[in-house]
Amino acid sequence: MSLEQELFDQRFARIREIAALGYRPYGQRFDFSHTIPAVLAGYSARTAEELDAEKPRVRVAGRIQTVRRMGKAGFMHLQQSGERLQVYVRKDAVSEKDYQLYQLLDLGDIVGIDGYVFRTRTGELSVHADSLTFLSKNLLGVPEKYHGLEDVELRYRQRYLDLIANPEVHRTFATRAKVVSSFRRQLQERGFIEVETPMMQSLYGGAAARPFVTHHNTLDIDLYLRIAPELYLKRLISGGMERVFEINRNFRNEGVSTRHNPEFTMLEFYQAYADYRDLMDLTCELLKQVALDATGDTVVAFQGLALDFGQVRRYTMREAVCAFWKYDDKPTMDDVRDPEWLRIHSGKATPGEALVDIFERHCEEALVQPTIIYEYPVEVSPLAKQNSDDPTMTDRFEIYAAGMEIGNAFTELNDPDEQRRRFEMQLAMRERGDEEAHQMDEDYLRALCYGMPPTGGEGIGIDRVAMLMTDSKSIRDVILFPLLRPEGEIGIAGWLREASSK
Repeated sequence: MSLEQELFDQRFARIREIAALGYRPYGQRFDFSHTIPAVLAGYSARTAEELDAEKPRVRVAGRIQTVRRMGKAGFMHLQQSGERLQVYVRKDAVSEKDYQLYQLLDLGDIVGIDGYVFRTRTGELSVHADSLTFLSKNLLGVPEKYHGLEDVELRYRQRYLDLIANPEVHRTFATRAKVVSSFRRQLQERGFIEVETPMMQSLYGGAAARPFVTHHNTLDIDLYLRIAPELYLKRLISGGMERVFEINRNFRNEGVSTRHNPEFTMLEFYQAYADYRDLMDLTCELLKQVALDATGDTVVAFQGLALDFGQVRRYTMREAVCAFWKYDDKPTMDDVRDPEWLRIHSGKATPGEALVDIFERHCEEALVQPTIIYEYPVEVSPLAKQNSDDPTMTDRFEIYAAGMEIGNAFTELNDPDEQRRRFEMQLAMRERGDEEAHQMDEDYLRALCYGMPPTGGEGIGIDRVAMLMTDSKSIRDVILFPLLRPEGEIGIAGWLREASSK
């Protein structure tokens, strides 16, 4: 028997001891008067003398993080919502049964406390317990309090344990929720309607990516998990819903990295009678307010950097290549417009593909401060409207921060015949081996034939914005359950079966 299983058996045996005292090991509802964060917020500014005079009553519940027993008294810390509060238990202040329960408590158990707020001799805000209620037994050990849970793979695989052991993780996901809430509120205040579009699609589109494939047994057809909701949202624009948005889950069958997870969250929104320049201004407003709502400031700390979302720079892609070229022989605007210069500096098939390749290799990592890059080549923008001054480019922009793309937007192509030609261009790229090139979507062409008003559309990566707002190095730190390889047999069912039979 392993040491871990032996400890499991010891804790399981305490269930019977707790039950023998008259408590339910997996408890009942508990009417608390305060959350632990509310106690800390409400009483942290009060002096010991003020608390002693008032003795404010509280009923709180939480998970035990520490226990210190000292003869006829002791302390423990309870954790709730990422915050910790000390509890003082004295033998002559609680019932004999409650004190016996206190002696049986393990780290990780969940209890309710009835008592009053005071300060200890060391000045720590605490609850002086009058009674204890047992709410739930923890059968597995928790990480040691000073080091928390440090195994990264284990943190992602057992997020429940990560949340128990590392209070800052709870705060990360609370901040992520503020990001989502801020985007939603801002768009609704501007008259956008939140909608839902299919996650299983018979034809995938709206982005350059490989899909996950599934099969519908009843209809006997293959379906694809969506890589983007774009084409469905634009169908709604054609139908007269002039401002729509969706906070959506997307799935792309691609590699995993610190910036990529196959399942991720996007905000996509579309505004009729607008273009990409309108969305540039809107994007700056949205991100500035998100930073304020999530962190309290427009300047956000990220991996030792200070990112200012109150000021967003703007460059065309060609200007960016000239400005951020890595080497001394910086190109001129004439160079980056020259197909021969582009061919020499990139092995891509067309000038537009070559320009994007050069930009990605030379510029992206230099875009640390929030920056908008606009005017993208037609070859890589199959759904964007051509620029009226330069038909080789489109009215498209992406926004970058900390060297990574966080948003993509453009004036939507609403000419069905031009869209047909773009789809055919993508099919030719697919024939040359580009597995991520777009497919022909006949129904979307039909929707355009009914007439879609001039429209601006944008997608913003919620996960990457959350990374920036929480100073998280990896996208897995802001996704509660990131995709991981399956682990081998765990054995918990066997442990429970064996322990319960004793």
